[in-house]
Amino acid sequence: MLARNRFILVLVVGAVLAALSFSLQYLQLVPTNPVSEEVSRGKSRKRLNPVIHTEAPEPDPIREAYLYCNFPNQTEHTWEGHSLADYKLLSVQVMIRHGDRYPLYSIPQTKRPAIDCTLSPNRVPSHPLLASFISHMALGAQGHWDTSLASLPRIPNNRVCEMGELTQTGVVQHLKNGAILHQAYIRQHKLLPADWSSRHVWVETTGKSRTLQSGLALLYGFLPGFAWPRLALRQQWSTLFCSAACDCPARNRYLDQEQKRQYRQRVADTELERTYVAMATALGVATRTLRAANPVDALLCHVCHGLPFPCARAPAPVPAQALPPERACLTRHHFAALRRQQRDDERLRLQAGLYRRYATLAAHPYLNRTAQRMERAARGRQGGAEPAFVLASAHDVTLQPVLSALGLEGAGFPRFAARLVFELWKSPQAGETGRGVRVRQVKGARGSVEDAFVRVLYNGEDLTFHTAFCRHHDRHSARPLCPLGNFLSFVRRGMFSIVNATSYQQACHQSIL
Repeated sequence: MLARNRFILVLVVGAVLAALSFSLQYLQLVPTNPVSEEVSRGKSRKRLNPVIHTEAPEPDPIREAYLYCNFPNQTEHTWEGHSLADYKLLSVQVMIRHGDRYPLYSIPQTKRPAIDCTLSPNRVPSHPLLASFISHMALGAQGHWDTSLASLPRIPNNRVCEMGELTQTGVVQHLKNGAILHQAYIRQHKLLPADWSSRHVWVETTGKSRTLQSGLALLYGFLPGFAWPRLALRQQWSTLFCSAACDCPARNRYLDQEQKRQYRQRVADTELERTYVAMATALGVATRTLRAANPVDALLCHVCHGLPFPCARAPAPVPAQALPPERACLTRHHFAALRRQQRDDERLRLQAGLYRRYATLAAHPYLNRTAQRMERAARGRQGGAEPAFVLASAHDVTLQPVLSALGLEGAGFPRFAARLVFELWKSPQAGETGRGVRVRQVKGARGSVEDAFVRVLYNGEDLTFHTAFCRHHDRHSARPLCPLGNFLSFVRRGMFSIVNATSYQQACHQSIL
């Protein structure tokens, strides 16, 4: 009995001592391994991932050029025609840049790119509508044309492309654009009535064959097999689409200042000068001659059509093998240097702000007509005189100022067949929207601007809330779309703040230092 009690006592004492030892170690009053603790005190055991500082990779000039080329075989995910449930689409206004074209300049002492500017459904790239488009254009005499446009060819038709001529790629690009808009606006939203006429569709173009043909290609993709007698085609005499509001002295002065800034920047670019010297040496021409030929335009054509960069053309008595090695071909390195300068120029242009001032005055007449059409359509003027679909077929020098004036300078230089779309939407006239938000009842036969909203899309991407007039709108409010009133106020007054004016007339006729 005594032995058993002693044994129990020993167990209890051992348990108490073990618990005490564990507590001291847990509270770190007694170090478990004083030697290793001393050694590791100056070095953290925490695992650290090294932070590697690397510079951003240099932009690939060929990849950037491919984006500019806008190959029509690429799949696009577009947002035209998307809106809240129960909203009604009232009108669509589109401005496009013409499609792929032959260069405007030739590089001296080189062969011109061998590109066929006739159309063939059996040649790549093609489109399911291309064959019927070719046949349909032969019936164009049935349409209503401005006299100056009637003499232009309705499709490209030269076996060897002329300077600036639209290529088959350019036609296919706009057939594809038209098909995208057809799916969004005709099939989904029934934008046009079945018996549409020139009262519903408005088409205008500059006097260049490439813009006329691009507009016709888009229109055919949008309305396949359209009836020519229903269509009227009008010419815009200015590439700025300024109609009767082209007189603007300040606009010209801003452009002159911007061009002088560009010249100074290029002259100071030593890398660009070395590139021009190397290119001129390779081709055996004077540097100033090569500069005047704007070689980047022709080189982009080679990239877009998968052609090798041009080589020096040997004089008639001299075989090509006899040319010295330094007088050879233009290279990717030359092209990259020219494209690098263009990127730098875009960045410096944004910093200088002169182009934005020019763009504001250059784009206002077009934006003002766009706003007026939207307002009349929103108010529902009697007789429905406003066209539901407006197409302006233009150039890069038309589209780029419009983008800049809207505050979309980050969109970059317009690619071939770029499209800018303005959509006008009407909110439900009574009751509640699908989100349970109460909407004011529209009284009477005429509508109200307060119930109208605008979307701005560029190449299928919704950029509405990147624009200067809707950048700060609360997208999570009871009115998640951009109010038309924002756009109207911007065009009539707000856009002129950058030139310290309150109207177009004041801005155009103020003195510029």
